[in-house]
Amino acid sequence: MSLPAFSTQSELFSTAALTSSLFPETDRYRLFAKLVYPPLAAQRASLEACYCLDNGRVALEPVVMLGVSLLQELEGVPDRVAVELLHYHAGWNFALNRQVGDEVFHPSSLVNFRHRLEDHGQSALGFKTILAALEQAGLISRQSRQRLDSTQMFGRVAHMSRLDCVRESLRLALEELESTLKPEHRPSFWGALWAGYVESQVDYRAGGEVLARKFREAGSDAWGLLEWLRQPEFSAAGAGPRAQLLARVFGEQFEVVAGTAAPLSRQKEGVARVSPPAPLAEGSPSAAGPTDSRGGRPIHELSGEATHSEPTVAAPEPPPSAAAAAQRAVVQPRDRQQLDSARVQNPHEPEATYSVKGKGEKKKEHVGYKVQVAETVSEARLAPGEPTGNFLVGIVTHPAYESDDTGAGKMEQEQAQMGWEKPPVQYVDSAYVSAHRLAQAQAEGREIIGPALPGPSQEGRFTAADFRITVEERTALCPAGKPSTQCSRLVEESTGKINYRFEFSTQCHDCPLRARCVAQGQRHRTVLVGEHHTLLQARRQEQQTPAFKQRMKHRNAIEGTQSELVRAHGLRHARYRGLAKVKLQNYFIGAACNVKRWIRREVWKLQQAALVLAPQPAARAGN
Repeated sequence: MSLPAFSTQSELFSTAALTSSLFPETDRYRLFAKLVYPPLAAQRASLEACYCLDNGRVALEPVVMLGVSLLQELEGVPDRVAVELLHYHAGWNFALNRQVGDEVFHPSSLVNFRHRLEDHGQSALGFKTILAALEQAGLISRQSRQRLDSTQMFGRVAHMSRLDCVRESLRLALEELESTLKPEHRPSFWGALWAGYVESQVDYRAGGEVLARKFREAGSDAWGLLEWLRQPEFSAAGAGPRAQLLARVFGEQFEVVAGTAAPLSRQKEGVARVSPPAPLAEGSPSAAGPTDSRGGRPIHELSGEATHSEPTVAAPEPPPSAAAAAQRAVVQPRDRQQLDSARVQNPHEPEATYSVKGKGEKKKEHVGYKVQVAETVSEARLAPGEPTGNFLVGIVTHPAYESDDTGAGKMEQEQAQMGWEKPPVQYVDSAYVSAHRLAQAQAEGREIIGPALPGPSQEGRFTAADFRITVEERTALCPAGKPSTQCSRLVEESTGKINYRFEFSTQCHDCPLRARCVAQGQRHRTVLVGEHHTLLQARRQEQQTPAFKQRMKHRNAIEGTQSELVRAHGLRHARYRGLAKVKLQNYFIGAACNVKRWIRREVWKLQQAALVLAPQPAARAGN
């Protein structure tokens, strides 16, 4: 698709009477045309990479499409309303270097434009363009202080129980196979599966035992279908995206174990099908074994679902290629503690994952994504009525189950790709503070200002924080003032993490504090700490001082920024499905927030300049 001729000169600007009457110096559309549109037009060469320049019909002007996408984020309007505003709104046309009455396009063209940006790795183009313009205007610096925080983002999905997820995955796979497999090539059990998962639904008014049986049946049916698809003559059909998704869901929700149960009828008992599922797609969770490092319970958990203690049986009438395997294996649902937070929650949006934060009444669960937001920090005091001078310098969208520490690492990578240096001072909360990050920042000559979490409690006994430990000298003093007798350096083979173990041997035998220090069944006390324990302890002590608490006040404004992004720009809810599309949405949100702050600041400057130039009223004569 070729591009049209492009001009940055607008006839609208030549109409002096119109511009002065409708768009004064402080009008936001005039400021958009003055401040924002020129940087967008300068990115036309970058936008050309999204188009074929020597083939196809003439494309819509990409600079206008980029400007419309940014304006609709500022105004908070959908595609159809944005095109209507472009048709009759003088301000929109003035801001985008157009004439009122110029030809417009169909709203779906905005969808296609976003697809182009996504397909060509240009999702962050608008955000990076505004950042560069702010830097050129002297409003931000690549070495500025920053604050960092995260917020949750709900995916565009309905909450599903484990039973819903498996059944819906089966239905989608069957519908995909129905369009690719001829009737004579379908397995003998095709009719039963189609009737059970495409043409009927589960009665959720049934009791927990019935729902648990349905869950086991769905797992065995999924296994039987996947085993049938593993046959060489049907491998092409099994390579479809929905069939692969079914294999992933099965591996996350069920496990195949050895068994000798005799086949029973489906009407009498829950069934277990045939053989392990097809290989999973690259990057998907493995079905070979569970991972529980981020495990958590879904929002709507299946009531009365089966666990390992519930009976399972071998499969009836398995495909001939797997008959022997079916007599030796059974399918069992995974226990809740084995479920991984990275698992598929809804097959219509596999990338929306589960996350939980807090406990008890403060517990918050969601299925979707996590968004990291980095903002500049200016220590200058604002005049009364002066808008903020801080701007967003990073917005990273990543899976919900990933930690804030992982998100901070991704923020560093994104800013490095944009040519930004690590901030000399970074204000964060306790989720981003660890011994490793404190040591890394110290080695790089930077500061991370944030509180460190306290060490784990040990049922009323002294913790590592009660010991005076100097890792560098390999010495430690217990609460009774006695030195350690031995220090061992331990290295974990899997991660390379280094720990130090301090032991107190004979000093503990007659110590008056033994009951508060040594657990029952132990002869003496041992303390295990990381290699950067000294830095961590120093931060725990420093964060109690008034000076540190005063510095931490610079972090508080990020909460207001998060609220602004959620309430004014809809950051809380994803408008699209898929991590790539949600990233694109959030980049436009970040760009729109910066443009809004930039225009407000320019309006304030113009108003202050007008006050200075305004004639002062004459002083009254004295009586």
